Amino acid sequence: MQLEIEHPEQEKMLRAWQEEVDQYISQFKEGYFSPLAMLARLSEELGELAREVNHTYGEKPKKPTEQAGSIEEELADLLFVLICFANSQNISLDAELNKVMEKFRTRDKDRWTKKEECSHE
Repeated sequence: MQLEIEHPEQEKMLRAWQEEVDQYISQFKEGYFSPLAMLARLSEELGELAREVNHTYGEKPKKPTEQAGSIEEELADLLFVLICFANSQNISLDAELNKVMEKFRTRDKDRWTKKEECSHE
């Protein structure tokens, strides 16, 4: 899968995004929300993503009066809140994602059929 990046010069690692989000949040006296509030925000954003997916792929079309939204925008909103949550807990998403990918590469390496294994069909 090749992702098309609209502005390749703006591509960042998670660490850079975490720093940018932290700079943004740090300008406000309120700072990061509490862990429970952050979890509620994640749930809220996930619900908005689910709604967009349902409108796009499900049996529930949008009402003519509903604002246009996008799966892309809702995914980005979800990621923003996730980064806020990680920052508030001093968690490096780069480091943790590397650990998770290593887990999948080892634990699940033979779990799925690789494309090159089924190319003889």
